[in-house]
Formats: sequence, structure tokens, C-alpha cells
Amino acid sequence: MTTFPLPPGATIGVLGGGQLGRMLAMAAARLGFDTAILTPEAESPAARVAAHTIVAAYEDPAALQALASLAQVITFEFENVPAAALAELERLGATVAPGTRALAVAQDRLEEKSFLNAAGIATVGFAAVDTEADLRGAFQRFGPPLLLKTRQGGYDGKGQAWAHRATEAPAALAALGHRPAIAETPADFRREVALIAARGRDGEIALYPLTESHHENGILRRTSAPATGTPRLFAEAEKIAATLLVALDYVGVLGVEMFERDDGRLLVNEFAPRVHNTGHWTLDGCEVDQFEQHIRAIAGWPLGPTAATCHVEMTNLLGGEAGGWARLAREPETRLWLYGKREAEAGRKMGHVNRLSPLHRSV
Repeated sequence: MTTFPLPPGATIGVLGGGQLGRMLAMAAARLGFDTAILTPEAESPAARVAAHTIVAAYEDPAALQALASLAQVITFEFENVPAAALAELERLGATVAPGTRALAVAQDRLEEKSFLNAAGIATVGFAAVDTEADLRGAFQRFGPPLLLKTRQGGYDGKGQAWAHRATEAPAALAALGHRPAIAETPADFRREVALIAARGRDGEIALYPLTESHHENGILRRTSAPATGTPRLFAEAEKIAATLLVALDYVGVLGVEMFERDDGRLLVNEFAPRVHNTGHWTLDGCEVDQFEQHIRAIAGWPLGPTAATCHVEMTNLLGGEAGGWARLAREPETRLWLYGKREAEAGRKMGHVNRLSPLHRSV
């Protein structure tokens, strides 16, 4: 039985070897923890900064047993980790944070939006779509156009297709491989915003400032932090995040992506039960960044301060853009973060830059 708070020298387990796992391992090391990574990818970005690496499928019984034996608490860096892997870790007696409930809800877009609505959090209109008849029914209920998304999997714009009229139903479903889907109504919004939130083992909640997001081709391109806005907007975003943390009995850092409507109200698009791309600005814009905050939370430590110390414009470096590292490193107010990925594929997140400027007053 794990006793909290974990002392320095303990081992944090992480399912996933990508850039988020890498930055979690780096944050854990600053606090005196070792990290054990379980990933199916050899030479992963996270493995190269971790104390222990297990290269195996996420559901490999021997690998899960090895991770449970090494780590005093286990977390995950992305929400497409098989829920069965977490269930097996818990069966082995491991402590997992965030819990399996948060992961299960986030892995199914229909469950996610239903959960949000049940918690009193507003979303766009939606309907389950398994057949062409379901999609025609959604058109009758909501009218065109509709955005179809696979219920599970998909990220950065993948697993999505628009249907602008009922006659496009067969093509839209075919584009998704006839997988179980959800149909969503378009959101009439002026901008996309996001908030990084954390909850500790004792129920303590820490909320970072609201940020403004800019997407291109379904991929987050830039984050501006803190966002400008009214006190009412900030209060509503914070209430949404706190409500979600409590409803999930959450431990760790969570990202909430929202639409700000023209009338100033917020609709939640989705949440991610992990550290999040929209929170990368905290690495250089806060005393305690989202990665350290996550480690603090799951280890049972007190949560750290979340106030912004400067204004940050975070830009993702996609594909070959990371090749400009020498030029970016010369910019005096730019902080460069590279993820150590071997292959620079088009649209792949290879790193990011945080450009710093003096903090300005939100209006």
C-alpha cells in the first residue's frame, strides 16, 4: 500500500513515451523522483530522460507487472492508453492517478459529452451515430451541417468528417471507416480558449489562467497566455474546471478546451485527463509549470502557485520547422523546447517555442 506524500527517491511510473512523458520525467527529476516509462516505442523521447524504460505493448502482462513493481504511483501521458492496462495495474495493487474513471470518460466522445452535461456543463448539441439512419435522425433533430467524430481514438483533427446534408451520410460514415461515431452541431464561437487545472490528493484545487488557442488544420498552432477577458468569463471557466475535477474525483493535471460564444458564454469542447499542449506556456510563464504540478498532485505533495509571471506566446514547431533551432535559440526572449523525436514528419509536433513579454492587464 502506497503511503503519501511520496518522498524524494520514489519512482513515478508513466504509460507512454512521447514528449509529454519526457517533460513529466524531467519535472519529476527536479523534485528528486525517478521515472519508469512503459512504451511500445524503442528510443522514445521520454525513455531517453527516464531512469527505467520498459519497451512492450501497453497490455503486456509481464510489462505491467514490472512497472507495478518499480513505481509507487503510475500515471499516463495520453488518453489513448488502453483502459484495460490501468485496470490490470490496479488489480496488481498499483496506485494509478488520474483514475480509470477519468480515462474511460475521456476515451469515448459520447460518454464525455454526456458526462459533462450531467455535471451541468454546457456543450454543443450531439447524438450517437452508428448507422446512416442515426445520422439522418441527427439531421432531422439539429439540421445541417454536422461534424462527425469517431467515438474513440483520433486526435489533432484525425477521425473527423463534415456532413453538410443528409445525402452525404454514406460518404461521411465511410470516411470514418464506419466506426461508432458522434454527430456534433457547429459551435458559433468567437474564439477557442483553454484552462489547465489541477487537483491534489487532499482535494486542493489549483487553476492556471485562461488561455486563447489558435488551431490550423485541426492541430493547435499557438497559445496566447494569459488570455484577455472579463472577470465573468474567467469565473465561468474556473467554475467549469473545478466542477469537472470534483465530479471525476480527479488527482493530477487536466486540460479543458472551450468555445467562447458571441454572447460570452462558454461551451466545453473536450477535456484531456493529462498534461496538455495548451499548458506548455507554463514551462516559462509560471513559477510551477503544469508538469511539476502533475507530479506534485499524484505524489501527494502540496500544489504550487499558478499565477502567470509574464505573457507567453507558445507556438508549436511542426515537421521540419524544428530544423530552425539555431535561429530560434538566438532570439533573446524565446525559450526553445525540442522533444528529441528522430523523424520530422509533416504535421508532427517536434517541439515548441515560448516567446515571453511583460505581463499586461486583462480587459
